Amino acid sequence: MPERKERFTVSRRKKILEHIKETGEVMVSQLSKEFNVSEVTIRNDLGHLERKNLLVRARGGAIHTENLVSIDQRIAEKHKLHSVEKAAIGKLASSLINNGDTIIIDSGTTTSEIIKHIDGIRHLNVITNALNIADLLMAHSAVNVIIPGGYLRQNAMSLVGPLAEKNLRSFFVDKVFLSTDGFDTKQGIFTPNIDEAHLNEIMIEIAKEVILVTDSSKFKRKSLAFICGLDKIQKVVTDKGIEQDDKKRLEDAGIEVLIAG
Repeated sequence: MPERKERFTVSRRKKILEHIKETGEVMVSQLSKEFNVSEVTIRNDLGHLERKNLLVRARGGAIHTENLVSIDQRIAEKHKLHSVEKAAIGKLASSLINNGDTIIIDSGTTTSEIIKHIDGIRHLNVITNALNIADLLMAHSAVNVIIPGGYLRQNAMSLVGPLAEKNLRSFFVDKVFLSTDGFDTKQGIFTPNIDEAHLNEIMIEIAKEVILVTDSSKFKRKSLAFICGLDKIQKVVTDKGIEQDDKKRLEDAGIEVLIAG
C-alpha cells in the first residue's frame, strides 16, 4: 500500500511539472480538483518541487522558473531593453495628462519616457519617488515637482520606506503612472522589491485613476512581490507585441488597452 501511494505521488508530481511547462503556471485549486486530492496535498507537492528548483510557488499556485523576474536590475541596464517600444509607450501615455493635473510618476525606464513628451503642458503637479525622473523634470518650469523622501534604492534610483509612505498618504492625485517588472493578466502587477511594492500600493490608494505603462515583454511574468490585481487598474498602455489573449482578458476586466506604435 505505501508503495502504491508513492507511485501515485510521483506520477502526480510529474504531471504537475508537465502542466507548468505547458502553461507557465498552475493553481492549487485546479490541481486539487483534477487529481481529486486535498489542497494541502497539492501544496506539499509544490513545496517538494520547489525545493528541487523545478518551480517557484506564488499566490495560490506556482509558476515556471522561466516566467519569474527574480533580478532587481539596475536602471541603466533596463534603459537598453525595448527602448523603441518604451519611447512609443511614453509618448502615448503623456497624451493622457491634462493641464492642471496632479499625478504620480513611479520609478522606471518606461515612466521616464513620459517626461520627454510633456512640453505642451502649462501647469502640472508631479509627485515622484524616482530621482532620475525628478532630474528630467528640472527642465520643465511649468511642472511643480514633489519628492516624498525616503531611503534610496540605488538599482532603481528610487526612494522608498516609511518616510516616503507616510508623506505619500498626505496627497490625493488624479492619476498614477506605474511601470512594472512583471504583469500577469490573470493576477496583476509584480515587482522584485518588497519596499517598492508597498509604496506602489499606497500610490494606487490615493489615485483616482491607475495607468499601467509596460512593454509587452513584461506580460506573463511574475516576481517576488505582488502590487495589485486587475481590479485596481483603469488603463494599460503597451505596444503591438501584446498577445490577443492578454488583451481580451484585460478588456473583459473593464480595462482600457491603449496600443502604442
